[in-house]
Amino acid sequence: MRNWIKAGALAAAVVMAPAFADDASPVGLWKNIDDVSGKPKALIRISESNGVLQGKIEKLFRPADQEQNPKCDKCTDARKDQPILGMVFMSGLKKDGDEYTGGEILDPDNGKVYKSKMELADGGKKLKVRGYIGVPMLGRSQTWLRQE
Repeated sequence: MRNWIKAGALAAAVVMAPAFADDASPVGLWKNIDDVSGKPKALIRISESNGVLQGKIEKLFRPADQEQNPKCDKCTDARKDQPILGMVFMSGLKKDGDEYTGGEILDPDNGKVYKSKMELADGGKKLKVRGYIGVPMLGRSQTWLRQE
């Protein structure tokens, strides 16, 4: 009987291993929570290519009386007047120990691009994202929640 229990536990661990492995990476779907209002703002898909992460906006949470597919009218780079939905707004992040650093993040609300870094928390269920000017002490942080 014990061997059956051990075999069942081992089989469950093997089947569940891929789900736990995903939590060790920020790749996936995240809900970002606005650091000012505390309310959900968007769903963001983080993907990886050759060890470099980027984030794309998949859905916006906006009141019904606001434009549901706004354009980045305050952007000053190639994203100027482009739809925010589907926009790559975060790029260039690479693993550096427990953090992902060296990237940049766009705030579509003001069109400004900031340096960025992020770090997984709570067993991979949360992502701490920081955008900053110059040094990380001068910036803003948000906590994003894993959706998959």
